[in-house]
Parts: sequence; structure tokens; C-alpha cells
Amino acid sequence: MAEERLATRTQFPASAESQKPRLKKAQEFPILEKQNWLIHLHYIRKDYEACKAVIKEQLQETQGLCEYAIYVQALIFRLEGNIQESLELFQTCAVLSPQCADNLKQVARSLFLLGKHKAAIEVYNEAAKLNQKDWEICHNLGVCYIYLKQFDKAHDQLHNALHLNRHDLTYIMLGKIHLLQGDLDKAIEIYKKAVEFSPENTELLTTLGLLYLQLGIYQKAFEHLGNALTYDPTNYKAILAAGSMMQTHGDFDVALTKYRVVACAVPESPPLWNNIGMCFFGKKKYVAAISCLKRANYLAPFDWKILYNLGLVHLTMQQYASAFHFVSAAINLQPKMGELFMLLAVALTNLEDPENARRAYAEAARLDRCNPLVNLNYAVLLYNQGERKGALAQFQEMEKKIRLLKDSPSLEFDAEMVEMAQKLGAALQVGEALVWTKPVKDTKSKHRSASACKAASLQQPLGSNQALGQAMSSAAAYRKLPSGRRLHAALSPRGFGPRVPAEGLWLLARPTLLRLRTPVSRASWKGKLPYAGQIGTCFLSHAVH
Repeated sequence: MAEERLATRTQFPASAESQKPRLKKAQEFPILEKQNWLIHLHYIRKDYEACKAVIKEQLQETQGLCEYAIYVQALIFRLEGNIQESLELFQTCAVLSPQCADNLKQVARSLFLLGKHKAAIEVYNEAAKLNQKDWEICHNLGVCYIYLKQFDKAHDQLHNALHLNRHDLTYIMLGKIHLLQGDLDKAIEIYKKAVEFSPENTELLTTLGLLYLQLGIYQKAFEHLGNALTYDPTNYKAILAAGSMMQTHGDFDVALTKYRVVACAVPESPPLWNNIGMCFFGKKKYVAAISCLKRANYLAPFDWKILYNLGLVHLTMQQYASAFHFVSAAINLQPKMGELFMLLAVALTNLEDPENARRAYAEAARLDRCNPLVNLNYAVLLYNQGERKGALAQFQEMEKKIRLLKDSPSLEFDAEMVEMAQKLGAALQVGEALVWTKPVKDTKSKHRSASACKAASLQQPLGSNQALGQAMSSAAAYRKLPSGRRLHAALSPRGFGPRVPAEGLWLLARPTLLRLRTPVSRASWKGKLPYAGQIGTCFLSHAVH
């Protein structure tokens, strides 16, 4: 009995020890991955030198087989601008892990940055086979198709991305497609949906405000630009847009005050100095205007709008050789715009080169399909050269364009244009047939609606940007003319401009009609009629990429 009790006592501690949990040995990470945490820590802290040192050590230990170390090193190379080296490393990652869609996405991204868009599309398609519900792949495919100008495919891919995951950037790129195609209404619809999805995105609000500004819907433009400034009072794009609207209404001092705020944020912005220059131009401070415009030209030497404005200011100051230089440079950058050739012709006429001026007018008339002032100026040149028949043909072509434009509800004819056309018509004895059914707009008014040919001109390619504005005011300086009753060339009173912008708003000066200094009657047209270089202003703004 005593032995049984002893056995029971000895068995009890044994069973307690058997129920006691044993401490397990910590699991050791494989040698290929043991430094990944440290690599990640240095990378997110942007301590790239320390990160590269750990990566080098890790790759030496693993004989170059650590996928994560190679991946992070490729990311660092890309940040440093070594795109080709990063591409090779991402391709190595894709070889080590061929079923990982992220590696293929990074390979495609590097190809995209190298400008190899077709190759990037092929790799993105391979990644899509591994992950069919990745919105980023669809979005990037759409961006690649945009660069290849395959807008239909880009449209489909971006819509697929929105079905998978709604994102602000996808809306922006989708709206850009419609802007590149010149379809402003669809672009506005896309941006309205984007604002509903992300109402505090200042970039979307600013872009939508600029689009309304282009269409002349100023109340909604102010509303969206104001909302953008409410969420971000330092948003220089919205401030620049607001200053532009004040400038177009003739409030140059208030606009300059706004531009001072922008100058603190982006002192090297070409649109900013362009707009400041046009403010001084509107105040008739032409030397200051040229100084600011040349600074803008220094910051953006290949932007034709700045060269256009410089040409107009020099025409205003009767510096025709300089005007010829800047307008010629603008034509080299924008060879499909008829108004530029018209300005070139005016400069050539004042430089006493009527033969080349005539060629420039002919090219302007060939390129431009909606601006009647091109034909009016051409008719004046032909009349001055004694070619009454050719002048009559151009005058009749101008009348055809006016009849096509007069049905536009927002069209208002420039008063100086009407005056000049009537006087030329009287000289050609056809003036009675010209009927101006729309109200005449005074050149000193503070508001001008967009013309019907505005949409066509917006399709002109422009580098990064879209023209979003319209002629709002004119401020002209008139030179003294020689004695005699003479007719002057009329210059375009219409705002026009390019596609998507780079940043902020651009104000594009415009020429206005050149006035007669003395009354003209039908009996007084004797001899040739010289041209003058009087220029006015029109403001043109455009949106941002």
C-alpha cells in the first residue's frame, strides 16, 4: 500500500511536466531574405547610400539571388535617373520570379520612361495576364496609347481602369484625351464626374474652371476656381487663372497684385511672366512688357505664344524688323496657324517687301478657314497694289466667312473691323451688300464672347497645353500716318490658341484693326493705301497638363 502511494506521488510530477508547454526555437529566415527588413527601413527613410551598402552586402552573400535587394536597387537607380540600369535590374527580378506581375509592371514602367511605348504595352499586356483586375495596368496602358495617339484604345483602357478602381489620375488622363481631340463638352463631363468623386482635388477644380473660362461661362469658372482657392489658398495655378480673368476684364493693377503672390511660389514660371508682360502691354508700358516677355521667352524658348506676343508688342512699337524676327520664330514652331502668317505679312508690308507680304497673306488665307480678317487684310494689300479684281475676290471671301459666323449666338463683330470692311467695301463699290446682323462690339469693352471658330483653333497642337480663353479687351497705340486718305491693314481681333497646358494660364496678345486717321468717302480713294502697325491686346489662357 505504501509502495502504491509512492508510485502515485512519483507519477504526478511527471504528468505535470509533460503538460508544460515547451519553448520553440525561433525560426531562422533564409539567407536570401534576412536583410530585407533593413533594406526596406533605409529605403523608406530615403537613406539611399546606406541602403545601397546593405544591398551590396546582401547580394554578395546570396550571389546575386536576393530578389528584393535587386528590386530596391532598381528603384534607387530610377530615382537617380539611371533608367537603363533600372530596366536591366527589373528584368533580372522578372527572371527570378516570372509569375510576379509587379516585376513586369516595373519593367514596363522603365520602358515607358525610355520612350519605348510599344514595348511597354507588350509588357503590360503580359502583366495583365497574371493579374486581370489591376487598375494600374489598365491606366498605364491607356497612357501609353495616348502617347502613340491611339485615342480609342486609350479611351477603352482608361474606362476599364475606372471600372476596376476610380482614381483621380485616371479621370485626368481621360479628360486629356477629349481635350486633345478638341471635344470640350465631353472633357467637361469627365471632369465634372471627377469633381463629384474627389471634390477637394484642387487640380480638378482648377482645370474645370479653366474649361468653363474657355467656353465663356464665367460664373461657373469663378465658382470652381474659388473652390480650388478655398481648399488651397496657395494654389498658384488657380491664382494665376483668377488673375488672368481680372486681366482680361482690364483690371491690370489687381491682376498684377495676384501675380505677385504667384511669383513667390513659382518665380520661374513662363506663363506668369508672359501674363505680367501682357498686363504692362495693356497699360501701354511697352518697354516693361518686352522685358517680361523676354524673361518668359528665356524660361520657355520654344513656346510660340510668347514669341507671338513679342512680335505684337514690337509691331505696336513700330519695330518691324524685330517683329518679323519673333513672328518668324513662332511660325517655325506653329506652322499651321494662319494668323501668324497674317502678322508676318503686316510686318513685311511695313518693311516695304510687298511681294513676300503677298505670299504670306496667301499662305494665311490657305491655312485659315474661319477668320474673316485674314481675307480683309489680304484685300487691303491687293487694293494697295492696284489689283482691284483680287481685292474684290478676297472681300467676297470675307463676306462668306461672316455669313457662316453670324449664326453663332455668342459672336460679336469688332467695331474697327466693321468700320474697315465698310470703307474697303465703299472703295470697291460693294459695301452695301455687307450686312452685319450681329451687334458690334466696342474695342474698349471689357468682355468679348468666344467666336464660332474658337473650337477649330483650339485643335491646333501646342505642346503641353490647350488654349482656354478669349479676347476680352483691347489697348492700342496708334502711330501718326502720312498725309492723305489711306487704308490700313486689319489684324485679327480673335483669340486663338493651342491644346493642353503646361501650367497656369497664358495670355496671348492679339492684333486689332488699324484705324483710318481721316474720313474716307468713295470719291477719295486715289492712289495706294499704306499699312500701319497699330496693335491691340487680346488675352488667351490655357490649361495645364
